[in-house]
Amino acid sequence: MKSTQNLLIADVDPGLIDSLLTHACAAPHDFLGIHPMRIKGRNGAVIRAYHPDAKEAQVLLADGRELEAEVIKPGLFALFVPGAKPGKQAYRLRFVFSKGETYEREDPYRFMPTMGDLDLHLAGEGRHLRLYEKLGAHLLQVDGVDGVSFSVWAPNAARVSLVGNFNNWDGRLLPMRRLVGTGLWEIFVPGLGRGDLYKYEIKTQDGALRIKTDPLAFAMELRPKTSSVIWGLPQYTWGDEEWMARRAEKDWRRSPMAIYEVHLGSWMRAPEDDNRWLTYREMADRLVDHVKSHGFNFVEFLPVAEHAYDPSWGYQITGFFAPTCRFGTPEDLCFLIDRLHQAGIGVIMDWVPGHFPKDDFALRRFDGTALYEHEDPRQGEHMDWGTLIFNYGRNEVRNFLLANALYWLDRFHVDSLRVDAVASMVYLDYSREPGQWVPNKYGGNENLEAIDFLREFNKEVYGNFPGAFTVAEESTAFAGVTRPAHLGGLGFGFKWDMGWMNDTLRYFSKDPIHRRYHHNDLTFGMLYHYTENFVLPLSHDEVAQGKGSLYDKMPGDHWQRLANLRLLYTYMYTHPGKKLLFQGAEYGQGREWNFDRSLDWHEAAEPERGGLQRFFRDLGQLYQNEPALFARELDPEGFYWIDCNDADAGAVSFMRWGDGHEVLVVLNLTPVVRKGYRVGAPRPGWYREVLNSDASIYGGSNAGNGGGVQSQDIPHHGQPFSLELTLPPLAGLILKSG
Repeated sequence: MKSTQNLLIADVDPGLIDSLLTHACAAPHDFLGIHPMRIKGRNGAVIRAYHPDAKEAQVLLADGRELEAEVIKPGLFALFVPGAKPGKQAYRLRFVFSKGETYEREDPYRFMPTMGDLDLHLAGEGRHLRLYEKLGAHLLQVDGVDGVSFSVWAPNAARVSLVGNFNNWDGRLLPMRRLVGTGLWEIFVPGLGRGDLYKYEIKTQDGALRIKTDPLAFAMELRPKTSSVIWGLPQYTWGDEEWMARRAEKDWRRSPMAIYEVHLGSWMRAPEDDNRWLTYREMADRLVDHVKSHGFNFVEFLPVAEHAYDPSWGYQITGFFAPTCRFGTPEDLCFLIDRLHQAGIGVIMDWVPGHFPKDDFALRRFDGTALYEHEDPRQGEHMDWGTLIFNYGRNEVRNFLLANALYWLDRFHVDSLRVDAVASMVYLDYSREPGQWVPNKYGGNENLEAIDFLREFNKEVYGNFPGAFTVAEESTAFAGVTRPAHLGGLGFGFKWDMGWMNDTLRYFSKDPIHRRYHHNDLTFGMLYHYTENFVLPLSHDEVAQGKGSLYDKMPGDHWQRLANLRLLYTYMYTHPGKKLLFQGAEYGQGREWNFDRSLDWHEAAEPERGGLQRFFRDLGQLYQNEPALFARELDPEGFYWIDCNDADAGAVSFMRWGDGHEVLVVLNLTPVVRKGYRVGAPRPGWYREVLNSDASIYGGSNAGNGGGVQSQDIPHHGQPFSLELTLPPLAGLILKSG
């Protein structure tokens, strides 16, 4: 007859016990926990527990009994409980240590997996678009016990353990089970809760240990700390039902879109409190008031996902599912977005699926292999940025990114994702010399897998979230960025017009005396405008890293620089395309943007810059309320030049049409007042001067046309009528007939 001790492990493969004791076990639940057993004719269950430092262990049954477990091997304990049944027998464990200390807990190994067969099937196929509802750390109640379920993808790991401040970061204590056939590891741990810190200890196939944050962590510590934080999906009661319903019916291509680009860490700080960041909640009302008063109807946040490196501005993400804790909790971010929505302001978020940093606590060689990235650095590394490229050909990696995109739209009600660095994704030779890249299967330089991924991403966004849209920051002439995916395009809603931005800033940076030689920079954009759905960006990239502020780029003295800015904004807001302006440009901030300090709000109170702000508010309101400026911007009939060739005078004029409305725009790009300047007009009547950027209330010289001008029966510029205008210096006029 076998001893009781041997009977308690008689049905167990000795190799499983050895792997547990040597901390290499991939199936701890097969041995630990509660299992059915028949001993000496009695039915019941064996309870097995492990703590490498414990000398004794007791099993505390729900009926109040405290039973001493047998020592099987040092740190390994077992007890047969007659009549007990797995799944129905509740109990706790108490471990006793050499000095009499005790540690008591629910047994995490008595619970079944928290992922169902459908979840496992979809995850295995890389088609679980709500992956964030299963992977990561989730607050759950299982069999009446509160705790947290953990799931992580690490297919090449030899062992994965949960470590945290709840087990002294000891990887021996909570090994997870591998879910067969999936590469997923799982455990439910009772007693843990929101705010506890955790990571995964991964033993690689060659025996090395790697300590990793959770790729699907919903919260993380503030740098330089790197732990994942148990939080669960955000729990927030939304009040933006009206906005979401209106959004679902909206066609943003034919609606006004003026975007205020914001870096949350530098937009505004609290100087009275050691210049700290404002919280998401503190920012809410201030940002709403500022955005609305300046005629913006969207904000675009530089990445809000967690990142360890401040100078990356958020673009080197280490926590793809974790809103940065710099400004508060995930619910606080929900509050900020909710307040914006309730004020009629949409939210665009910069999203970065093109690369990730090499920080060893994050995705890099996650399970000891190139899991999220390519093994070959010619495919898997951005040399310029020192970052790694996602392997878009791997189903699980695509799934991770797709689920991440939908997570922000679903759980945070984000209205749009602006995808960063698309050119670096779609070209295999992006910023590479010959021999530094691997051609695709056809010998070309297109990244076919990334292109397929972007098409799938856009299909899922538009298919799952009515009224949401996507934007591409694509810096080349890649064809079909905003063409529907089913027609061979990438499927984005909009594309940043980087060519317009470069041409425009190059032109405006010239002294007006030289602008005649660069006139084509101002007009070239309309030659390709109808090839894509464009956003005109004057973004953060143009006011950082030694490029100076927009104010810096303008030539002349202080008055002329502000006049040039008013003229630039008039040109931008009347040119077809959506509008995007980076924070601080609305009042002409003097210095270059610094991510590590607040905007210079004291400058906004200066009288001259106050005039620029007043102008910008009026321009923004005019844009929002004048259909001629947006309703037909995708239709070639919505725009035509009156005169785009007067380089010597430095003047351009054009018409905008839309929904039965029309406006005439005339720009004088020199500091010379031009009296008696004749401009063709399509119809007779009084042309009211609805905006003059040189008005005295804006800080201008107050040259103009006394509020309007009557047309004359003098054909000009191919038009049947004409206007005799006074063109103010460095100024734009917007006129409306009738």
